[in-house]
Amino acid sequence: MPDANWLRQQATLSLDRLWPRIEMHFAEQRAALPAEWDAFEVRVRREWPRLFGLLYELYAGNYDFFYQIEQLLIDTAQSWFDRPAWLKTLDDRREADPEWFQSQQMVGGVCYVDLFAGKLSGVRERLPYFKELGLTYLHLMPLFAAPENESDGGYAVSSYRDINPALGTFAELRELAEEFQTHGISLVVDFVFNHTSDEHGWARKAQAGDPEFENYYFMFPDRTMPNAYERTLREIFPTVRRGSFTWREDMQRWVWTTFNNFQWDLNYANPAVFRAMAGEMLFIANAGVEILRLDAVAFIWKRIGTSCENQPEAHTVIQAYNALARIAAPAMLFKSEAIVHPDDVMRYISPQECQISYNPLLMALIWEALATREVKLLAHSMITRFKLPPGCAWVNYLRSHDDIGWTFDDADAHHVGIDAFGHRRFLNNFYIGRFEGSFARGVPFQENPDTGDARVSGTLASLAGLEQALQRGDERLIDLAVRRILMVHSLILSIGGIPLLYLGDEVATLNDYSFANDPAKASDSRWVHRPAASAERYAHRTDLSTREGWVFAELSRLIQLRKQQPAIWDGAMEVIDSGNPHVFSFVRNHGGQRLLLVANFSEHPQQMDANQLRVYGPGYRFTDLVSEQEFNADEPLPLAPYQFVWLTANG
Repeated sequence: MPDANWLRQQATLSLDRLWPRIEMHFAEQRAALPAEWDAFEVRVRREWPRLFGLLYELYAGNYDFFYQIEQLLIDTAQSWFDRPAWLKTLDDRREADPEWFQSQQMVGGVCYVDLFAGKLSGVRERLPYFKELGLTYLHLMPLFAAPENESDGGYAVSSYRDINPALGTFAELRELAEEFQTHGISLVVDFVFNHTSDEHGWARKAQAGDPEFENYYFMFPDRTMPNAYERTLREIFPTVRRGSFTWREDMQRWVWTTFNNFQWDLNYANPAVFRAMAGEMLFIANAGVEILRLDAVAFIWKRIGTSCENQPEAHTVIQAYNALARIAAPAMLFKSEAIVHPDDVMRYISPQECQISYNPLLMALIWEALATREVKLLAHSMITRFKLPPGCAWVNYLRSHDDIGWTFDDADAHHVGIDAFGHRRFLNNFYIGRFEGSFARGVPFQENPDTGDARVSGTLASLAGLEQALQRGDERLIDLAVRRILMVHSLILSIGGIPLLYLGDEVATLNDYSFANDPAKASDSRWVHRPAASAERYAHRTDLSTREGWVFAELSRLIQLRKQQPAIWDGAMEVIDSGNPHVFSFVRNHGGQRLLLVANFSEHPQQMDANQLRVYGPGYRFTDLVSEQEFNADEPLPLAPYQFVWLTANG
């Protein structure tokens, strides 16, 4: 790569050459909306050196490089002029307060539109419920048009500019986003940009033999190149099919399909693909989407002789999209979905790339600590891997629409005396219910008979023991299961970042095994934890005599408690040694408030040593905000089974 000074000079020269043509192209808009044009130009000149350098790194070797960046600028300017006035107002507000998403007021929810509310209109009708729960962030799972039978739950997109007709229309999405914003709820959607459905318009043109669109994907006439690539690729869905390529009889071609044979990987080495997807991204942004979940970020760049995951160019592509968003949709943030090694997860997170990211390590290790009743791996990993760059935030979750995998670092496990390979087998067996004494009722996902590898499916309540307890009719086990559910939620609400609830968990939804009766779902065990919302279950949320009411009332109270604590602003936290292998503890300190948060991961009473309380506590005498009970540091802190406390200084 050329040095930075040379690149800056080239960026300046290129914009000096391009800008008069851009001005000419938009002469009418400039005359009619001079203030709009001035705002656009300011953002272009601010971001152009960065954007040019990133695009140069990716595409300078292409003969049409300058044509592509000129067209990209035209597309971006048009998107800016198309951006609704209310979103431009939001842009200004977010730029004035760039850390708005760090607030303790942020609480997220995620759901499938059809399963939770039927249609977008149904989501809109549930606005009062979202406000009742305290949500300020709502992630609607894949919305875009997809084939009816081969959609991978909506992640095989056939059009980024059309909503699935069964869910509604793009106009309804725009109206929903604007109304939610007036009530302080940010809309989050998925940007599936690693691949498209084989029914997407680009794929259809490739199938028809159009060479321009054949180059949007990876296509080979024989097995020579697929074999060369597959020597170093891992199989993602080994129980569905083997390998990463699909033979298309209609084209006489092998097509790169990392996930399913109907999901065609896009070729980002082609600048036309980058530009086309940039247009789709900005179109979605102009619908009012405030956070874009970047799906499968690890896979978007291919290099022979590697795993084709987490390649340096994947980061360059995302950073270039980030620069475009800062120009034409500056209110919008990126959320990374990288369920990979913890070191690789961190590489996607920065203000210049993805400002927020899922925290798969915290999720996995909360479940690990529940199974082992020991917090040593959780504590060590959070000490070494939780801190983020300034201006960034974790999205902390306990489960998602997807499976649970054990993505902890082997060296971290070794450091605390754990054999990583054997431990992953134990965790799978524990949560699949194959380990004697397990409380969990999970289902295996993608169990590989050759390697013994597997992941786990299941709702939070079923994995936490409520399903087993109800089957046995054991009130003590029911009590312990609910305590687990509330304790793990207390952690994601307080540890730092945006807590994300999979809707249904707040009313203790159990596994739904009826998915096995649907041929379209039977082979994918993740549907066990994606049941349709139960009107009866939600009606019970106000009845404290039911488990739904118990969980909902306590969780709602914790959410409101979170929002009242200045110490929970941003993601800065310090894990401390509790002096007890079963007790996880950390300190939050901000806005003049200090909180000591302690959680017992055991079904037996535990305590935290008085010396540790005196060293790390918020004072000598303090109150638990959760129970309103008072304590002092003269004696150990008692903890009931699965109890959690948020300790603040008295007076």
